[in-house]
Amino acid sequence: MDQFMPAIALTGARVVVVGTGEAAENKLRLFRTSPCALVWYAMDRDTPAPADLNANTEIVSGPVPETAFDGARLVFIAIEDEAVARPLADAARRAGALVNVVDNMVLCDFYTPALIDRGAVTIALSTGGAAPILVRDIRSAMESVIPKGVGLLASAGRSLRGAVKQVAPGVDDRRRFWEFALRGPAARVADDGDEAGTRRALIEALDRFRDGEAQAEGIVHLVGAGPGDPELLTVRATRLIRDADVIVHDRLVSSEIIDRARRDALRIDVGKTRGQHPVPQEKIIELLIEHASQGKRVVRLKGGDSFIFGRGGEEVEAVRAAGIKVEVTPGISAALACAASTQIPLTHRDDAQAVTFVTGQPKAGGPELDYAALAAATHTVVIYMGVRTAAATAQRLIEAGRDAATPVAIVENGSRPDERSFIATLATLAEMVERARLTGPAIIVIGDVVRRAPEQVPALARELKERQAA
Repeated sequence: MDQFMPAIALTGARVVVVGTGEAAENKLRLFRTSPCALVWYAMDRDTPAPADLNANTEIVSGPVPETAFDGARLVFIAIEDEAVARPLADAARRAGALVNVVDNMVLCDFYTPALIDRGAVTIALSTGGAAPILVRDIRSAMESVIPKGVGLLASAGRSLRGAVKQVAPGVDDRRRFWEFALRGPAARVADDGDEAGTRRALIEALDRFRDGEAQAEGIVHLVGAGPGDPELLTVRATRLIRDADVIVHDRLVSSEIIDRARRDALRIDVGKTRGQHPVPQEKIIELLIEHASQGKRVVRLKGGDSFIFGRGGEEVEAVRAAGIKVEVTPGISAALACAASTQIPLTHRDDAQAVTFVTGQPKAGGPELDYAALAAATHTVVIYMGVRTAAATAQRLIEAGRDAATPVAIVENGSRPDERSFIATLATLAEMVERARLTGPAIIVIGDVVRRAPEQVPALARELKERQAA
């Protein structure tokens, strides 16, 4: 058969599992929360029962009797030896059961999907037995973004269906209510596992809907989108992007990340480049407030982390001053991503006891960097947006006492497929920047930790050996 069987009612149904080992235990776990009558023919008297077994499971050791499959609706046979498995499968079919033999598609009447179990919400995934490992990986990816409270939310919603029909008799009215209710405070309460609170929040939403207050409360989420690799998004960031009504994003946020938003979400590009600010910062703030005031869930997506040279602090203060709720979700900053990608530790017990993030584009008329503090030999300096000012920065650090031979790394498009990295010294930094012809966002790392990069390790090892010899 090409597909797994449709979902069937299992309340009181007899389900039989035959066999031992991991395969059998995995089948037993499928029915961990099921209201079925589960029977496990373990065949091995010494087989310990898994700790997470369904409480209603009957465990039978020893040979499988002729009556084992009487009245069974589903039978799972976890036995690799086809000579043993086939007769059992035939006997189960004669008893009227549907049969699944592990890793034997020919003997299967149906295939078991990978399940995402959220209580009242169950999601099944299958490749029809063709690639179970692939399904497992897909399930893992989906589990990371499906809120843990959706089952509780669905259960609470089911208990209110009658009341909702009275308040919203029309199909369109009910659709508007559920969109309003399920995306509101009840969802957050459900994620906390508060069953009574979830029901209470849905009742409050129904009262507001009845009174004509169906507009959801607007909110602005400042979300760090990381350095560009979608796999470096936090789980929370992924969920917020998916649920957003409006996405306001910077130029450095990759299309792969923006495409994770709903198809009907409004996307607003407010990207800036050096000297080109088509959407001024004041207008960006106005957009956030405007859409949130309409009851929208607004996600302000920024490359890296919102609070590291992203002007996130200004936006939070302005939104808060407008009386709109605002929340901040951190992202992996460019410095951390570039360091990890190139395997350059930003601190190291032998090389650096401190690290400082600085901007190569300070506010016009603002204070200058404290080059004397940054010149300490045991100090790592990470410069954002510093390519154009690299020559001047290197010169000022040398003048402040930093050794001109201090190693420097330049990492462009860190964590992305087109990442490039270059090694120089403070003395040769300007020359390296010119030769590299950098076009993407780049981070500059200054300090002895750069010698810990994989391609630099042989030279570092020689140096350490020479020190020991001396």
